[in-house]
Amino acid sequence: MTHHWTVITLLIYITCQLSDAKHNKREDLIRNEALLTLGGNTTLTDKEAEVNNCLMRHKFAEVNYAFDNPQYFNFSRHFFDYKDEIRDSKVYKIIKDLPKGAALHVHDMGILSPDYLMNITYKSNLYACFDKDKVNLKFANNIPAIPCGAKWQLMSEARTSSGDVKKFDAELRKHFTLVVNDPDKVYPCIKDTWDTFMKYFFTVQPMLSHRPIWEEYFYDALKLFREHNIMYVEVRSVLPNLYELDGTVYDPLITAKAYKKTIERFKKDHPDFYGAKLIYAPPRKVDRKTLDEYLKLARRIKQDMTEAFAGFDLVGQEDLGTPLIEFVPQLSAAKDLDYFFHAGETDWYGCLTDENLVDAILLGAKRLGHAYALPKHPLLIKEVLDRNIGLEVNVISNAVLSLLRDVRNHPLATFLAQNLPVVLSSDDPGVWEADPVSDDFYVAFVGVASRLSDLRMLKELAINSLKYSAFSAQERENAFKRFNNQWYTFINNFKCSKY
Repeated sequence: MTHHWTVITLLIYITCQLSDAKHNKREDLIRNEALLTLGGNTTLTDKEAEVNNCLMRHKFAEVNYAFDNPQYFNFSRHFFDYKDEIRDSKVYKIIKDLPKGAALHVHDMGILSPDYLMNITYKSNLYACFDKDKVNLKFANNIPAIPCGAKWQLMSEARTSSGDVKKFDAELRKHFTLVVNDPDKVYPCIKDTWDTFMKYFFTVQPMLSHRPIWEEYFYDALKLFREHNIMYVEVRSVLPNLYELDGTVYDPLITAKAYKKTIERFKKDHPDFYGAKLIYAPPRKVDRKTLDEYLKLARRIKQDMTEAFAGFDLVGQEDLGTPLIEFVPQLSAAKDLDYFFHAGETDWYGCLTDENLVDAILLGAKRLGHAYALPKHPLLIKEVLDRNIGLEVNVISNAVLSLLRDVRNHPLATFLAQNLPVVLSSDDPGVWEADPVSDDFYVAFVGVASRLSDLRMLKELAINSLKYSAFSAQERENAFKRFNNQWYTFINNFKCSKY
């Protein structure tokens, strides 16, 4: 009998040991996987830990509620359905106040809100021509000599003669935004979304290209970034020809110089703002002859304003644009320019669009815009890591422009899990009435990243944005000094009760 109980005891002991081993293996896997994530190896100071405790208490409240009530989980719905609720989030309020470093992927004419654009329509000398479902806008001393299917008239006269200014403005505002009440019905597929998106730029460009408006717009864009605790911006521009009221039209180099002048004025007015640079980013749906002209202009800009010029890109809906492979000989011969190519902004796999990732990497791109299709290419992921290429991720843009619906499925989750060199930005926040960068940080933090991702991840995202900026070595060193001061001021002055 004693022998029988000894055997049973031994079996129990062995079973417990095996169970403990399995438990330890499970804990090891979870812990080691967490260490691999972006920010996983970052150590917080005692004061940062206090801030983190407050932040995570609010994050857990949001995520846990959504897990238990998935029907109310905002991020599984269209951004337009929940964007206004973001402002009520305590996590968002903390993130807005958090120093976030740099915005490295924004397009100039898509930064400010439709309400800002509406204010421009109240300025003098703006002419309008309402032609079917579009509106043509142009500042001028006299009626524009531009063909239009209807009559050109001063906007002020059109507004007054409408008989209902409130209704007139409500209809006009629709031309300055993608936001609608029923996005799933209005934008059933990616073509509908992109058609409206491109129509927006065709509408606003002639209005914004009036030189004084252009400079004022960019100054106010920088002001908005600064309000969201962004200290540096790299702005992409197609560099339209600016013009005066008398009809004078300027060379695109003058457009680039207008940026430099505005940046210098803004920095003088706001010494705590580190600065901005220009990425020349003309349309990609062109032939080789046009690309040659682009590259010539890029070199002229670089020669004229070296310190304010970051590099070159090609933009537009990637699926419809000319693939990079068509331009490889010319782009290979122009590697004196730094490249920041849009690449892989697509749901397709094994097509010329996602293969833009291959050519962008081989052409020596410093960063990849969107890189949405990258997880489907394991060898390219290795190249990104080996070459230390930054990944410019724009979560809300990808959702609004119909690449995905539920942001939990965004490839950013994979990027973060593997500690890829991610930088978060906001693309064209004004077009979908989002706050610059803060909204993307919030959606990424609560909707995409692990429930357990915390202040360490947010800090590393901000650091990455400076690490992968188009800085000289000295500029980068100075930028980090500035950022560290901003970060520790925020941490040391943080009061959880404020939120």
